[in-house]
Amino acid sequence: MGDLVAALSLAGVGQGDLVGLMVTRDGALAATMNGAEWAGPAADVAVADAQVRPRWAMWSQETARTLVGQGIRLATGWDIAAVHRLLFGGWRADPAYAWACLHGQRPDQVPVVAGAPDLFSAADDAPDAPALGAAAALEAAGLQLASLTEQGGGRRISTARCESTAELLCAELSADGLPVNRAAAERLLAEITGPRPHGPSDAAAIRAERDARVLRHAPAGAANDLRSPVQVKALLAAAGIDVPDTRAGRLERFRESSPLVAALLEWRKAERIATTYGYSWLDEHLGADGRLRGTWTGSDGAAGRMTASSGLHNMPAVLRQAVLAEDGHAFVRADLGQIEPRVLAAVSGDGALAAATAADDMYLPVAAELGVDRPTAKVAMIAAMYGQTTGHGGVAARRMRAAYPVAMGYLDEADRSAQAGQDLRTYGGRLLRMSGGGNEAARGRYGRNAVVQGAAAELFKMWAVTVRARSAPFGARIVLCLHDELLLQVPAARAEEVAALVGGCLAEASRRWAGRPGGAGSRVRFIADISVAGSWAEAKG
Repeated sequence: MGDLVAALSLAGVGQGDLVGLMVTRDGALAATMNGAEWAGPAADVAVADAQVRPRWAMWSQETARTLVGQGIRLATGWDIAAVHRLLFGGWRADPAYAWACLHGQRPDQVPVVAGAPDLFSAADDAPDAPALGAAAALEAAGLQLASLTEQGGGRRISTARCESTAELLCAELSADGLPVNRAAAERLLAEITGPRPHGPSDAAAIRAERDARVLRHAPAGAANDLRSPVQVKALLAAAGIDVPDTRAGRLERFRESSPLVAALLEWRKAERIATTYGYSWLDEHLGADGRLRGTWTGSDGAAGRMTASSGLHNMPAVLRQAVLAEDGHAFVRADLGQIEPRVLAAVSGDGALAAATAADDMYLPVAAELGVDRPTAKVAMIAAMYGQTTGHGGVAARRMRAAYPVAMGYLDEADRSAQAGQDLRTYGGRLLRMSGGGNEAARGRYGRNAVVQGAAAELFKMWAVTVRARSAPFGARIVLCLHDELLLQVPAARAEEVAALVGGCLAEASRRWAGRPGGAGSRVRFIADISVAGSWAEAKG
């Protein structure tokens, strides 16, 4: 017990030093540092974080969520679960599992904890482990740091710190939510799917009316179940449109010539919103405070992208019109441009491709180098990263080998290793498991793309956590991380300042992420489209 700042000082803990931290059963906080222990209220942790700035070692994001719920946002941390996923790959990262792996037990030998593991039940399933509290968290973090140091340190340690801070951001995103105007959202739903139904019979009538907008273009007596692919195919055949399947991409070319197809494609958009993003979705996830909330995590378990539940990552574009900044605020939206080819230039060390990134549109110098037009150059780049070897993309990708042999060699090596079942690591050190089953060619394509996507995810998170730190004094909060896009809500009077700051943060983050000055990676230019607006749709342009 006692003053945490004083305890840290007596233990010789300074800025950046690891301190084990966990929430106890009674909701208090417990910390361990250099052999000393402390227990007390969360408010003391907030003071120590501001005055000493240690790196809090926590078993998972759950501790940060507890603190955020009490109004406390830590500056930095060491998230054992997040770092475990870097070191060992996969998704599972409960305390007992992470502890066992760090102590030499093979991942496939660690029993799965029945139900949702927590800090207390986990200890019972690992008989050789100490009670998995703050002291064990500190020890586990130290072992992880030692392992990263043995693997080369530097960039890998930086990635671990970034991934850990991204989990702090995720805890905040989960608590804060995305500003959504309920009245605007309900107006959009009414326009797209019909009015809010009052009971099952009303819902059925509205659904039938939505179907009728398509079926009025159908031949008499034709199949009429629009939710059955077999009947839709028969319906189209009756109208003289013979297609092997009814996928939207297949039907798009008939949109202009066939009112039936045009109505069907619009019906599908409305049906998806009605069934997945309709009134029940809004009622379930939009709080009384006008915030749409989901659960965020810093890694999808594969290449490492941030993900969210509640449809936050798949919201139909039309509903972005209801994502409105709150009174006195504005949105700053920033979207990374051509991120994957620029990342490929950096991680491969291809000087020629790095030179192309000096252009705002790097596909133009690539096109000039390949002797093709811009659309073909874009196809060539995408085909190279996704392993397309046939058709137009395959022909274009083969031209890449002569122009950018270093980048292509990097992708090819990842492809060969993945096909052979050899695990890969991203630029920042995340383990990508390739030793499972599956078709060799498909595994190779996945491997060559995963090393690029994984590195892009690492750069994005480095940017996001830099923005989080630098924009906080302006009263700004990140409210959405969508693939390569950041959305911040900021006081309207500071919006332009924050927009400029976000661009500066990208330059800062990319320098830190790229590593060694003078290398090809440090010469890569990263760009972002940054705008200020009152709605997400307006900012998206």
